[in-house]
Amino acid sequence: MDEKLEVTIDIIVHATEDISKIFQAFEETFGLNGEEFSIKYTTGHYDNPITILNAKLVKKRAMKFIEKFLKCLSKEQLDQMTDEIEERTVDSRYHIRMDKQELINGKIVFKEKNSIRLKIHTPIYNKKEIVKTFRKIFEIVN
Repeated sequence: MDEKLEVTIDIIVHATEDISKIFQAFEETFGLNGEEFSIKYTTGHYDNPITILNAKLVKKRAMKFIEKFLKCLSKEQLDQMTDEIEERTVDSRYHIRMDKQELINGKIVFKEKNSIRLKIHTPIYNKKEIVKTFRKIFEIVN
């Protein structure tokens, strides 16, 4: 399964946030170092500096990340992810967002605003297979 698996991580970092703390949180929680992220600098609507971090993990590296991510979740969070497969999947990509500040504090909390965006992608050619395929991925921690 891991030969076609991809994980994309997107993070918008505002000028008031410390990138090193975000990198440290990813290193400690998922074993993902800052060198695995691409960094893009831009400006916001009010000319405030914004940094965009992006990481794309493939194959075994993606599976390793997913394993660590799922092991950090509570049973309720894992159940929520499973229950929301159909709503959170677009074009074979499962979308989830987690709170930046909580990750820095060592916790994974799902949150829609000011969040870290994760996309888990695996090719699914038959729409009927979406739930089954992602359920199988999410069960690797059991």
